[in-house]
Amino acid sequence: MKTRVLLIATPFVLAAVLAAATLPGSAASAAAESVGITVVGTASVVSVPDRAELSFGVESQGKTAKAALAANAAEMRKVLAAVRAAGGTDVKTQSVSLSPRYNETNEVQAFVAVNSVAATIKDLSKAGALIDAAVGAGANQVYGPSLSRGDQTELYRQALGTAVANARASAQVLAMAANLSLGRVSAIVEGGGAPQPLPYAADKATNLASTPIEPGTQQTTASVSVTFSVS
Repeated sequence: MKTRVLLIATPFVLAAVLAAATLPGSAASAAAESVGITVVGTASVVSVPDRAELSFGVESQGKTAKAALAANAAEMRKVLAAVRAAGGTDVKTQSVSLSPRYNETNEVQAFVAVNSVAATIKDLSKAGALIDAAVGAGANQVYGPSLSRGDQTELYRQALGTAVANARASAQVLAMAANLSLGRVSAIVEGGGAPQPLPYAADKATNLASTPIEPGTQQTTASVSVTFSVS
């Protein structure tokens, strides 16, 4: 009786195993569907910056905190007006500080007020003139420039498309070496990228009559991880 039960049960076990092997969600099916080639593609686009962000600060000193802050405010208003007149846009305050200055005997000697603002110049040829105007109006601190492109998003997307083509070319080489046929893209992951300055300058300064600003060039890089099906 026990032997008969085992003989009857065996076909059902085999059928269950075969069914599991052929089900779409089975491990065997998943393994078959996951076969492919995964490669990383990269690409870069070289461009010349066309805008700059600069920071200007005014440091003022007074015998009292109120005097220092008042003097600083008067000077900073002049700087703000000069920056805007010279073409500065997106003008915004970065920081305002007020602190005592001590002498050698640790006594308060004076108070120091500092106010700094950032501005963007969208015509890089006027960046030097912007610096000169800010300093002429009373700015005694200058930081920057941070150079960039107005069409940075478009440049990155251009690099992104080329990176996908680069990935396909690499996958094709691998497929041929493995005697496989490259199929469609089954997965793609964006790797990201950012503009990086290149270590050489442009041919000439933007404006020889003002503070010289060399735009140089920058490289916008994109990378992607692409999986291709193979057969």
